[in-house]
Amino acid sequence: MASRAAISSVLFIVLATFAASGARAATFTITNNCGYTIWPAGIPVGGGVQLDQGQTWTVDVPAGTSGRFWGRTGCSFNGGSGHCDSADCAGQLSCTVSGQTPATLAEYSIGGAQDFYDISLVDGFNQPMDFSCSTGVNLHCGGPGCPDAYLFPTDDTKTHACSGNSNYQVTFCA
Repeated sequence: MASRAAISSVLFIVLATFAASGARAATFTITNNCGYTIWPAGIPVGGGVQLDQGQTWTVDVPAGTSGRFWGRTGCSFNGGSGHCDSADCAGQLSCTVSGQTPATLAEYSIGGAQDFYDISLVDGFNQPMDFSCSTGVNLHCGGPGCPDAYLFPTDDTKTHACSGNSNYQVTFCA
């Protein structure tokens, strides 16, 4: 017969597995509606890709992750290295560091019961952007100084919440 300690250990592992399965990745769909090519990037997940007009990039972001996506313009890459005219990230196609200023940022924090998201212009403006959560409001930033975006570091009224396990849409030139 199994000991109480062994049964408790097995029960704990089973319950922990069920609890962990409740947290899932959020899907970010990033679309280029601009009349030109952009190279969106994201950290800590996403890296970066080239998107021609009308193309979409889908990224799964694990629960418990906070990060950002942004658009780069005027990029030229040979293999994985090169340069972007705006929001360049150390000359890499697949970013591991944030883009240089100016960069319009779609920022997020994927939690458990509630997620948070915002657009930030604290690092400047380089791309028109819409950012929405499937269970929240659409944020629109068409130019510098847009009212839906953080404009300075202590501006604490622009973060929005949505239900956990939501999905997101980032659209450039919406």
